[in-house]
Amino acid sequence: MGLIGLVILAIFALMAIVGPYLVDITILTVDGVTQVMHPPTAGYALGTDDLGKDILASVIVGSRVSLLVGLAATIISMVIGTLVGIVSGFYGRAVDTILMRVTDVFLVIPWLPLMLVMAALLGPSLGNIIFVIGITSWAGTARIIRSQTLSVKERPYVERARAIGSGDGHIMLHHILPNVFPLIFANTVLVAAVAILSETTLSFLGMGDPTQVTWGMMLHFAFSMGAVSFGAWWWLLPPGICVVLVVLGFTFIGYALDEVLNPKLRRRDQ
Repeated sequence: MGLIGLVILAIFALMAIVGPYLVDITILTVDGVTQVMHPPTAGYALGTDDLGKDILASVIVGSRVSLLVGLAATIISMVIGTLVGIVSGFYGRAVDTILMRVTDVFLVIPWLPLMLVMAALLGPSLGNIIFVIGITSWAGTARIIRSQTLSVKERPYVERARAIGSGDGHIMLHHILPNVFPLIFANTVLVAAVAILSETTLSFLGMGDPTQVTWGMMLHFAFSMGAVSFGAWWWLLPPGICVVLVVLGFTFIGYALDEVLNPKLRRRDQ
């Protein structure tokens, strides 16, 4: 499962890094007439959209922005979740109570309406989309990291660090963080899948940056311009399939890492 996910992500990463330099979003014209919503042809493997632009080129160019937004939002989410989880689990008592109640608020509020409200208030831009996804998806990570921190802080090496006079910051940075990092890494992969799906959802609902080519914006324009009623499957399926495959790749790797890092899930040869 992990190998399949890695292959999928490697293909899309290569497409995002190299692809935009190899293609150009051109407009298909025949005898001076723009070929709007033209089915796939030999020169345009995935046909054209309502403006006559090459769908294949748009999918390749959009992969870079979609993956960039998803990964950047994941970094924000993991930093906040890790910080809250470690501090909450390490200090406990009043600090733990306050931080966990804030975390519970983000857990119980439906994530989609919250993201829609924040995106509407901040305005449509890539930076705002990254911020909205990152600030609304850290709560689950905080809970997981807190649970592991509660276990790690009771281990003998932490007590020895306290005995020799190490401060709280030193202990959290040099003893707690390294021991919860495998869990952070495994959870990061799963959060990345959610972040990319969230970017697609927001863009599809019209909250994305219309000046940027992303898979979500492609789906948004396809539905708003009547691709379904027109039967232009070549405009709808490619970006949708790309989103599904990328999310599937991250999910496969996340489950594989969880199985490797979690002794309770680790398979044993019979």
